[in-house]
This record gives sequence, structure tokens and C-alpha cells, in this order.
Amino acid sequence: MENKKDYRIEKDSMGEMSVPRDALWGAQTQRAVENFPISSYRFPRIFIRALGMVKFAAATANIQLGLLDPKRGKGILDASMEVMNGTLDDQFVLDIFQTGSGTSTNMNANEVIAHRAQILIAENADSPLLIHPNDHVNMGQSSNDVIPSCMHISILEALTLNLLPALRKLEEEFRKKAVEFNHIVKIGRTHLQDATPVRLGQEFGGYASMIQHSIHRIEKDFQDLRELALGGTAVGTGINANPRFIELTIQEISKITRLNFSEAQDHFEAQGGKDAVVEISGTLKTLAASLLKIAGDIKWMGAGPYGNLGEINIPPVQPGSSIMPGKVNPVIIESLQQVAVQVIGSDAVVTLCGLSGNFELNTMMPVMAFNILSSIQLLTNGINVFADKCISRITANEARCKEMMEKSLAMVTALNPHIGYDAAAEIAKEAYKTGKTLRQVILEKNILPPNEIDKILDPYSLTVPQ
Repeated sequence: MENKKDYRIEKDSMGEMSVPRDALWGAQTQRAVENFPISSYRFPRIFIRALGMVKFAAATANIQLGLLDPKRGKGILDASMEVMNGTLDDQFVLDIFQTGSGTSTNMNANEVIAHRAQILIAENADSPLLIHPNDHVNMGQSSNDVIPSCMHISILEALTLNLLPALRKLEEEFRKKAVEFNHIVKIGRTHLQDATPVRLGQEFGGYASMIQHSIHRIEKDFQDLRELALGGTAVGTGINANPRFIELTIQEISKITRLNFSEAQDHFEAQGGKDAVVEISGTLKTLAASLLKIAGDIKWMGAGPYGNLGEINIPPVQPGSSIMPGKVNPVIIESLQQVAVQVIGSDAVVTLCGLSGNFELNTMMPVMAFNILSSIQLLTNGINVFADKCISRITANEARCKEMMEKSLAMVTALNPHIGYDAAAEIAKEAYKTGKTLRQVILEKNILPPNEIDKILDPYSLTVPQ
């Protein structure tokens, strides 16, 4: 049985609500707590930071405009800063699966900041309410422009502060290996069948380039993400927002983040559509596809070590089997592969969210924000682990690369300009049938002199344009 002393009574436009006594939120948040007991998913820290930032910037603007008195304004600024810094994270209790505009979470912030500001400026928490969550904290705003703005701010911060540094580190590790392995010639493979030789360093250089291209794609998406919906309020018309509010608010956000945000070119596009978020999700999906390809290649090259390719040595990090002693598996690679497929799945969610809503508002913003920010965090963590615990510690099995290259018949391609395709094919067939090397067959048939054979079949020379 609930103890009434553990609750206090709060009111909103629909009436009274019992709210836990120690909670900073109010009636609207409590209604949402009771209405949406759906999952354990919550907005991530970086989104709550953005929410506090918007409230801080809005209060700063409203104080400058003379719309918010300094006493209330100071309380709101201090409380908003606590939201930004994570001090009040335990007060953000709402499920992701809520109202599609994110109104419940916006009101969660408004109520928490109002209550906390009241405590900060009053002698005790039971003094008369001086700060209203809607009239003061939400001044000049609507959930319909706050939530999409928080999406853009948190996404851009997560990309800039977390994912891009991880990608640059991974690119650097690949480039180091490209130099380290540049002298090692191995058999190239197409269709998982032997092809003409390549250098192991060339393969790792290709992986570095794939990551570099992913970085460039992400940076290209920054332009649209920098546009904020703030100032559009309810439907994009800017009702109840001072004409200078958006300019001052975005200036403050740009100052805090050191990112160059701007007002949306068209507020109806910014609130009715979420194309910028769908676009960056697609870019992350492309990155995930690149990582799957790279991880798969490295897993194949390290397969064995005795019963398969075994061209590289993947660093052991933990025992690989509960039944086979001494077995070591490529677990770091498999972790990254699972991250990649999760990101690809999340992109489908974000894409469908982008199709949602009618006319002036998208109505799947919470789950959209959750998925895109989760993808960024998963990629950041997975890539950092992959770079630190796998790529940086990979070594080459040079002897194995040389052994397989010598046995391969694919180098017969180099003979085409000298003896023709058909004659070269016959040599390859005989070598395969007899188990002899190409060099042995050519010498036995006296097709070319030994010194010319050595020159034509020099493995390293076959990895550069002739």
C-alpha cells in the first residue's frame, strides 16, 4: 500500500496528479510515466545534454530580450546547466515509446528545470511557485521545434566528438599496417579464388581509403544537420516567439558546442520532414557495410591458423571455446560485425520514421533519435575496440603468404603478353594436373629462358602497373 507521505500533489491543465515527493518532475511527466510503461529504453545522455543546452540558450536569449526577469532567469540557467552536465539525469524517466513529437520529454525537462530552479532561488522547496515550466522555461519554444533541434545538436556532437575521432584512429592504424606490410606479396583473390598477386600493404591501404571515404561522407552531411528548427514553434510559423529569439538562442548553442549551427532555411521543412536525419542514418549504414567487408576480409585472412589461409595473425584476446582447449577465435572482429548489422537494422527504423507524420510534424522523433544516437555510440565503441585490440596488433605471416603465392597458378596471367592466353592456359592446366609449379613446366617445355621467366614471374613486379 502506497504511503501518501511519499507523494505530493501537482496540477496541470487536466487536474491533479500524485508525484513522488523527491521527484523534480511535475504532473505532465508523471502522466507520461504512467501512460508509457513500454520499455527500458531512454533518451541517451548526449540527447539530454542537448535538451538542457536548448533550455539554457533559450533562457539566455529571453533574458537579453527583457522577456524573462533576471531572478527567474538565473535559476533557469543554473538548473539547465545541471541538466547539461548530467547532474539531473535520474530525473529523465520517460520511455522512448511515447508521444511521437517528444512532448512528454520536453515537458519532463521544463518541469525538472522549473522545480530545480525554484529550489535554487527560494529558501526552501515548499515556497510558492515562482517559475512555471511552460511560461518561463519553455518561453518562445514548442516541443515541435525543441525536439528536432535537440536531435540535430546531439547527432552532430556525437559525430564530432565521438565517431569521427574513432574513425580517424582506425584509418591511421590501417595506414600504419599498409606501410608495415608493403613488402609482403601474397595471392590476390576474386570470387574467393586465386587471382594475380597483391601486396598485403595494398589491401590494408584499401581499407584505410574506405574509412577515409566514410569520414568524408559523414562530413558532407554536416551542412543540413547544422540547421535547427528552433523558432518555428508549433507548426513552423514562429507563433509566440520573439523575432530575435532564434538568432540569440542559436548563437548561444553555437558558442557552447563550438559548432556552427544556423536557423533552418525553411521551418516547415525542418519540422515536417526529417530528411537530414534519414540521410546521416544512410551514411552510417554505408559505413557499417564497409566495416562488414573489412572485418570479413581480415577474418578470412586470419582463418586457421593451419587449416585455412593463415596469412595474418589476429591477436588473441580470450579463450575461444568451452570445450576445445587452446582454441582462439576472432571475437573482436565478430563484435564489430554484430555492431554493423545492428546499425543497418537501425537505419531501417530511422527510414520508416522519416516517412511518418502528416503535414507540419513528424510523429516518430523519439524512436528516430534513439536509433540514430545508438548507432553512433555503437559504431564509436566498436571501432575503437577494433582499432585498439585488433588492427594495431595484427602481424603478418610472411612465410605463409610466400608459400601460397608460389603454389598459385594465377601468376600465369603474366605470360599472356609473351606467349598468348591459350598457351598460358595450357601451362596452367598442366601445372595443376601434375602438381608442378608454373616455373617448372615452363622450363621443362623450354618455352622461355630462365632469366626471362624470373623477370616475368617476379611477384613484386606483378603488383604494380607494367
